[in-house]
Amino acid sequence: NNVKCNCQDLMQAPVGPDQKAYVKHLVAIFCFLAKKVMKKWSMTQNLTFREQLEGGIRYFDLRVSSKPGEPGHEIYFIHGLFGHKVRDGLNDINNFLTIHKKEVVLLDFNHHYAMSEEHHRYLIKMLKNVFGHKLCRIDVVEEITLNYLWDNRYQVLVFYHHPSAESCPVMWPGSKIPAPWANTTDATKLIQFLETTLGERAKYGSFHVSQAILTPHVKTIARGLVRGLRNYLVEKNLPTIMMWVEAQKPGVDGVNIITSDFVELVDFANTVIKLNNFLIQDRPGT
Repeated sequence: NNVKCNCQDLMQAPVGPDQKAYVKHLVAIFCFLAKKVMKKWSMTQNLTFREQLEGGIRYFDLRVSSKPGEPGHEIYFIHGLFGHKVRDGLNDINNFLTIHKKEVVLLDFNHHYAMSEEHHRYLIKMLKNVFGHKLCRIDVVEEITLNYLWDNRYQVLVFYHHPSAESCPVMWPGSKIPAPWANTTDATKLIQFLETTLGERAKYGSFHVSQAILTPHVKTIARGLVRGLRNYLVEKNLPTIMMWVEAQKPGVDGVNIITSDFVELVDFANTVIKLNNFLIQDRPGT
């Protein structure tokens, strides 16, 4: 039900265009040291796509970019530093789905950097080529049940937050999957934000992502320079976040999709999946 993409081999990766100018300047001066710090603060998962899928993760928050100056139209995952080629990640996901024909994933391409129209066409064509008939066509959200997906052999919903995909019937618009962002380092403020945005979510017509994620600011990174995102910010706040997750109910008035960083630190996926039991209990005759 969630998660940001895993960026591996980051020490060899160039700094991405999603970073502010002062960050690029620091890397240019202190290259290895700056990248070491960036790796600690840009990695949001330790697991590969396959490991996340095998662990129960079914939603991926994806940010992609070309490499400025590189010939061709290759696209890479990005989160501070460049990660793997998008094609490799998509193939890993498709291989899993080919084996597990009743599993469904949601791929949310919500940030695109240094991408021209040609890059977008290249990526959209890649998505079609890799997943083929597995791609779910845009339809009324309330009609997208598991039975509907299984009957049509659909296994992938792609959300593409860019006008380039507007005419494509298998690229869902970003408006169909809002993901409000708390932008805070404070777990209490995060929980308040999640509760508020859940209360304001549309009852019908779209999916909804609850980002149970703390976001480091410059001061946070400065204080926890060596320890990094996982050790300084995530681990100590996970119990508070997990208490909130465990108290949720799914459905029209509840949670839909929940995301978190470093999902392997706790039994995150199973905790979220078990929330579906409330839907079964609420059915007439159960």
